[in-house]
Amino acid sequence: MISESERARMQVGCKQAARALAEDKVLKVFLSGDSDKKISAPIEAAANEKNVDIFYVPTMKELGALCGIDVGASCAVILK
Repeated sequence: MISESERARMQVGCKQAARALAEDKVLKVFLSGDSDKKISAPIEAAANEKNVDIFYVPTMKELGALCGIDVGASCAVILK
């Protein structure tokens, strides 16, 4: 799902994702299904507004592993 070149352009975390979306720097958004909706809903709304593809991962643990980190992640983005 994520290539090595995309992993090099990845930012993990909702603060980083929100900032990158606001600056129109995002190619893809990844959201975990079990994250707090208060956190993920604004990211989802911003991605929809900017017409950025959103990919849903079932758990934070799985998203963290997908991102190559040892902890869970609620959201991540691939930069353009």
